[in-house]
Amino acid sequence: MGDIALSQGNLGGSNQADFEACFLALLTAKRENSPDVDAIVADIITDVRTRGDDAVIELTAKFDRLNLTPDTLAFSREEIMAHCATVPSVEREALESAADRIRAYHARQLPADALWEDETGAELGWRWTPVSAAGLYVPGGLASYPSSVLMNAIPAKVAGVERLAICVPTPDGVTNPLVLLAAHIAGVDEIYRIGGAQAIAALAYGTGTITPVDKITGPGNAFVAAAKRRVFGKVGIDMIAGPSEILVIADGENDPAWIATDLLSQAEHDESAQSILITDDAKFGERVMQAVTQQLETLERRAIAAESWRNFGAVIVVNDMAEAAALSNRLAPEHLELCIADPDSLAAQITHAGAIFLGAWTPEAIGDYIGGPNHVLPTARSARFSSGLSVMDFIKRTTLTKMTPASLAAIGPAAEVLAISEGLEAHGLSVRARLDKLNSK
Repeated sequence: MGDIALSQGNLGGSNQADFEACFLALLTAKRENSPDVDAIVADIITDVRTRGDDAVIELTAKFDRLNLTPDTLAFSREEIMAHCATVPSVEREALESAADRIRAYHARQLPADALWEDETGAELGWRWTPVSAAGLYVPGGLASYPSSVLMNAIPAKVAGVERLAICVPTPDGVTNPLVLLAAHIAGVDEIYRIGGAQAIAALAYGTGTITPVDKITGPGNAFVAAAKRRVFGKVGIDMIAGPSEILVIADGENDPAWIATDLLSQAEHDESAQSILITDDAKFGERVMQAVTQQLETLERRAIAAESWRNFGAVIVVNDMAEAAALSNRLAPEHLELCIADPDSLAAQITHAGAIFLGAWTPEAIGDYIGGPNHVLPTARSARFSSGLSVMDFIKRTTLTKMTPASLAAIGPAAEVLAISEGLEAHGLSVRARLDKLNSK
C-alpha cells in the first residue's frame, strides 16, 4: 500500500505521483485469510441431511466438547430464565433500552401493500408477507455478542415472522447469559446450543428435533460462511459477512483522541479489520496517528487492534471534502463517520456506504448497540450493491393481477402476439380461448 499504509508511519496524499496505484492496492487488498473449508463443509451438510440429530450430536461433541441428546439440543425455558436471572440489572436495562430503539426504528421500515385499477379496468398491486420461520446464527461462548441477537431477531419479529430459532454454540458448556437474555427480550422461540456448519445444515434441512427454517441470518467463522453459501437456494441467507471496517472523514477541528478511538473501535474486532482516516489536514492526520499509537499501549485488545492497524490501517490526505466523498464512494465502507462541520451536505454526496454516522458526536459504536439502525452491514465494498439487514430481509412481495372481460379484451391480443413470437403456442392459446369466448357472445 506504499505511502498510504499507516504501518510505515506516513501519510498518503492524493497529490502524490503514485497515489492511484496505492489506492487501488488499498481497495483490492485481501484481508481475509480463511482456510478452504468447502469440502469439509460439504461433508458435514451431507452427514446432517442423512443422519439428522445423530450427526449434529456427534459433531457438537467433536468440535465443542459438549455431549448432548435430542432432548438437550435446545435450552429449556427453565434454563433460559435461570441464565437470564444472573444478568445484572444495569446490563438488562441497557439491553431493553437497545431493543426498544431497534424495534421502533425497524417498525418504520414496514412497506405498504398496494392495489389499484388501471385504465382498462384491471386490478393490479402487491402485498407483503413474512417468511414463516427464520434461523439466526450467533457466534458462541463468552465472546458472543448479545447486540447481534437483537439486530437479527427484532427485525424478524417486526416483520411478522412466526417462528424464530437461534443456534448458539456453547463450547465446553460455557453459556453467555446476555445472549439468552437478548434472545428472550427479542421474542425468540427456540435456542439450540449447537454451532458451526452443522447448525446451518440443521436449520436449512431440519433434523429429528429441529424443524427447518426459510431464511438464515447472522455472522460466523469460515465454516459457517461456507455452509451458508452451500444451503443458499434451499433457504434464503442475509449475506456473507467479511471483516469489519470503518472510514472516518474528518477535518482538523476534531479531537485527535476521539478519532483515534473511533478507528480502533473497529481494529479491535479482529486482525483483518480495516480502519481508514481521510482528512484535508495533514497535521491533524499526524496527530491522529500519534493518538492511535498512544491508545494502543493500554487497549485491552491491543494485540488484535495493533495487527489490524499495522496491516490494513491508512490515513489519506485530500485537497478538499469533495475529493474525500469521491474516494469514500470507491471504498464503499461498511461504516462511514463524517466528522466535519456540515456532515449533512457531505452525506448528500455519498452513494455507497453501509451506514453513515453524521457529526463528531455520533461515534460508530452508537450504531453497534443502541442507535436504532441495524449493525449487520455489507462489508468488502459490497455496499456498492447491497444494504444492511432490515425488515425487508424477512418479508417478500407477492404481485396481484385481476383481469375483467373488458381488460382482457383490451390487452389480451398483445399477449397472444408476444406468445406466438416466442414460439410458445399454449401461452397464446390460453389467452385466445378466453378472447374467443368473449367474441362469441
